[in-house]
Amino acid sequence: MPFSAQPPASGERYALSASLDNARHLSSLLRAVHFQDYATCLATASGLRVTVEDAKCIQANAFIQAEIFQEFSVREESVMFRISLSVLLDCLTIFGTSSLPGTSTALRMCYHGYGYPLMLFLEEGGVVTVCKINTQEPDELLDFDFCSTKVVNKIILQSEGLREAFAELDMTSEVLQITMSPDKPYFRLSTFGNAGSAHLDYPRDSDLMEAFHCNQTQTNRYKISLLKPSTKALALSCKVSIRTDAQGFLSLQYMIRNEDGQICFVEYYCCPDENITDAEL
Repeated sequence: MPFSAQPPASGERYALSASLDNARHLSSLLRAVHFQDYATCLATASGLRVTVEDAKCIQANAFIQAEIFQEFSVREESVMFRISLSVLLDCLTIFGTSSLPGTSTALRMCYHGYGYPLMLFLEEGGVVTVCKINTQEPDELLDFDFCSTKVVNKIILQSEGLREAFAELDMTSEVLQITMSPDKPYFRLSTFGNAGSAHLDYPRDSDLMEAFHCNQTQTNRYKISLLKPSTKALALSCKVSIRTDAQGFLSLQYMIRNEDGQICFVEYYCCPDENITDAEL
């Protein structure tokens, strides 16, 4: 009997309960934000958000909409807890990372509430494994205050364009410089590595460019060490939205389509590096 069809045991009322016919949908998204050991999970009626931060400079969010799950129930307005992402991924892939053709690992996830462990019931081929993962009180998360009304420049690229850029640019550079402008060069990526400076330009009418909304010329630098974790999401994605606000904060939003054609999103926020003088441009 699929987990999604099984009611909770008599008398059990979970703060959060969710079921997935294929646990790989969740594990692949979580791997895309797995650059630190701990994550903060927030469940609301709209779905599950898993947040990972590092050095108060970068934040990654994986969004799994409620519609992705076969069952998704949150008893309170929101349920929030901190958990070891490494342990969670180990449990989700306890049957291995690749199932045999025609088979998948079904998942039921239950959480009683504050102070209780997150319980995972995983079933594949009639074998059921139960995992209990301790939860912690969540830390206060960074608020990048990145709302659409504050966006200065925004472009949407097919992901293959950005994948090619990361393959061609000199990753010995400490920073990636991003220029977005209503005029030429429109969208430019630059590095300054051991082999010298390298630039990649994308015209606004490029086949890879799906949308181009630039209001002013901005040039900002970001530490490549902070951006590298986002390449995990880039590898899974089909499109990427690149946005900046007036302070140069960067938002990279990756659209990811799973095996069933369902759409999920992973978003990275990154602080700009040091201010650049006109002489450096």
